[in-house]
Amino acid sequence: MPKIVDHEARREEIARALWRVVRRDGIRAASVRTVAAEAGWSAGAVRYYFPDQDGLISFAMDLVSRRVRDRISALQHEGTITEIVLRYLEEVIPLDEERQAEFDIWLSFMAQAQAESGAGGLREHLGPVQDGLRDLCRSLVTSLAEADAVRDDLDEDLEVERLHALIDGLAMHASIQPDHTTPARVRAILGAHLESLRA
Repeated sequence: MPKIVDHEARREEIARALWRVVRRDGIRAASVRTVAAEAGWSAGAVRYYFPDQDGLISFAMDLVSRRVRDRISALQHEGTITEIVLRYLEEVIPLDEERQAEFDIWLSFMAQAQAESGAGGLREHLGPVQDGLRDLCRSLVTSLAEADAVRDDLDEDLEVERLHALIDGLAMHASIQPDHTTPARVRAILGAHLESLRA
């Protein structure tokens, strides 16, 4: 029987090799050749799936977003509304090795996108990801309001932006100073923030 090849799994394998190169050597080192060597493949085999570097980087960037979305989709809606909201928020902050790797890659891509001139390229990925995170914040604030877990006069639009900014800041702090901004500290800050919405 002919061997069945899971092309999507192979594309993800190549993307994860790119992640390793970027985390170790920086995004400028992530050529088709260096990623192929990291994956243990020939450059020609990598080019079969990704004809150019832009396509490879684009897929690897999308993979970060997809993995976060998949984890969020799998979350269980058990416990109080505050506990549920906290679980959602924790999935977008680098609190373990897997999420740290994703954040490192995202940060590298974001820095490269900001350095690009003109539109297109990596820049076209930034807006949708930030919009998705903002939509998550809006959904969580709305859920808290519907569960009477916030005060009546809360400005929900403002709180969506505050929560979005808080998540971005905590993710950066947890990544740069993990010994100071520990997972326990992040959870405490998030919990205190959600509690402040009641007062």
